[in-house]
Amino acid sequence: MTYVPADDRYEHMRYRRSGRSGLQLPGVSLGLWQNFGYDRPLDTSRAIVRRAFDLGVTHFDLANNYGPPYGSAEDNFGRLLQQDLAPHRDELIISSKAGYDMWPGPYGEWGSRKYVLASLDQSLGRVGVDYFDIFYSHRFDPDTPLEETMGALDTAVRQGKALYVGISSYSAAKTREAHAILRELGTPFVIHQPSYSMLNRWIEPELLDTLGELGIGCIVFSPLAQGMLTDRYLNGIPEGSRASRHGSLSPDLIDDQALAKIRALNEIASRRGQTLAQLALAWTLRDPRVTSTLIGASSVEQLEANVAALDNLDFSNEDLAEIDQYATEADINIWAESSKT
Repeated sequence: MTYVPADDRYEHMRYRRSGRSGLQLPGVSLGLWQNFGYDRPLDTSRAIVRRAFDLGVTHFDLANNYGPPYGSAEDNFGRLLQQDLAPHRDELIISSKAGYDMWPGPYGEWGSRKYVLASLDQSLGRVGVDYFDIFYSHRFDPDTPLEETMGALDTAVRQGKALYVGISSYSAAKTREAHAILRELGTPFVIHQPSYSMLNRWIEPELLDTLGELGIGCIVFSPLAQGMLTDRYLNGIPEGSRASRHGSLSPDLIDDQALAKIRALNEIASRRGQTLAQLALAWTLRDPRVTSTLIGASSVEQLEANVAALDNLDFSNEDLAEIDQYATEADINIWAESSKT
């Protein structure tokens, strides 16, 4: 059956401008890091993507290595785009990234011009589009001159393969350096994508101020701390959860101290008439310098519940003070190495 998007898809979504650019993003964007590889039924992914667009989620965030296996999330999204969303391409913001390992040898990861531009072409081929709306350097490369990596992003724009560029998991200092290089080149650097959640607040001391000063937007990933800030772990580690699979979320992180924080935050959420996940998502958007928060979804129901976080974004000073008692670092930033320099 031919997909026809909801007529009211723009009536309820909240959009925010990315820094001082002309680009607006939905308050909640859909990330395809998990749940969109070959290990999941394509029909499930299709239902999620369709429903997201019906709800006004116009931004779909990819990377070359999303899957599993690597590349499969881009490939699957390309199929869904062709089947359902191709007539609405100009309503969409599609992003991808290059930085992590993709193929063997010295040219298969990091930030060299060789890797970034080769990866860009591969990603465009998998998704089946002529350009990405945003193309990112996925992580800082300490062994490649920043001028080279940023120059590759500039080339992507000049070749018509990206409209805007961004960086992910860069420190405040390297963000300033990247901005200076890209500004000199005249490249539209509009967004930074850091990890950020109530249990991972590394961007607050310096990076947010830097982004605000430079007029760069911020889209945060892992706002639910890879699922820790949901009701999934309130009673420990359930079988089949991400922590139980010894993947990117270590079961060692779900200790008694972390559980105490999570349960206390869940109580606050309940008093606000929200789930813990909805509270966590809304909290990331309390700062106007945060343009959008990235969610994953394994089902339409989960997607709908997370987007509903936008229904209650108001926090009193008392709310924030109470949250701050429990929203403290939990040593979960597995991307910290990229932002140390």
